[in-house]
Amino acid sequence: MTEKEIQLLGFETHHDNGGEMWDKYYYYTHTVAMGLQFMTNASDEIKEGEEWYVEIFNTEPTIRFTEFGEVQALINLLEKRVIKKDGK
Repeated sequence: MTEKEIQLLGFETHHDNGGEMWDKYYYYTHTVAMGLQFMTNASDEIKEGEEWYVEIFNTEPTIRFTEFGEVQALINLLEKRVIKKDGK
C-alpha cells in the first residue's frame, strides 16, 4: 500500500521526535471507535521497494493488511455500524 493511499483513507499523521527538534519518524492511525484503531508501520521501518501496511492496533496475534481495497472496505463497513450517542 502506498503512503498516498493511507492518506486517502483519512489516516492521521503522528510524529515521534524523541525529544529532538527534528522528526525521527512518523506513522499513521485511524480510529473507528474507542478501542478500535488502525495503525501503520513507521516511516523508518520502510526499506527501499517496500510499502506501507495497516494493522489493527494491539491485537494478539497481529492482524495486518497490505491491500488498499481491503482496508477501505473494512473501515467503511465498521464505520457504518458505529452507533452514535444520539442513537443514529
